[in-house]
Amino acid sequence: MPSAFHRDTWNSRPSVTLPSHILDWLTSQGSLTARLKAHTRQFHVVLLFQGQRKPFEDERRLLHLPPGRRAWIREVLLCDGSLPLVYAHSVLPLEAFRGAWNLFATLGTRPLGEVLFADPAVSRCPLRFRTLGSRHPLYQRLAPYAKVPRLPARRSLFYRNAQGLLVTEAFLDLGALK
Repeated sequence: MPSAFHRDTWNSRPSVTLPSHILDWLTSQGSLTARLKAHTRQFHVVLLFQGQRKPFEDERRLLHLPPGRRAWIREVLLCDGSLPLVYAHSVLPLEAFRGAWNLFATLGTRPLGEVLFADPAVSRCPLRFRTLGSRHPLYQRLAPYAKVPRLPARRSLFYRNAQGLLVTEAFLDLGALK
């Protein structure tokens, strides 16, 4: 695992002040998509953005991208009917988009988790955690879907053929995940 992964403000453990059912969702090692599908009645993905954009500074460092380099960004809502439950933000270096992760362009509204956990060539680094507040740039991007001023989030690096993909998931509706 790249050492830069430990120099950011994400932690190896989630906040212990969170309710136990949220800690369980945050720390689950399996596919969040599969778990949400089992928990919801009308699971679906809403594609908010997919295209080239500059990653946030900590994301750029984790993926070893030079300053100013654009990446392939995908932002989705994982929903139960009209209720957004999770905001997912994925960052992929452009080289990997045309290489190991070339399937990324054809996902559309298919959940990325279905692909990641079905591919034996994909490995996952340990989860990292933090609470996103209104000053965090990712919170600012997902603010239209947030119901509270602070959201529990997790992220992890996935590797396929030595090329990294960073996936961050922010939990939007804590009550619906009981």
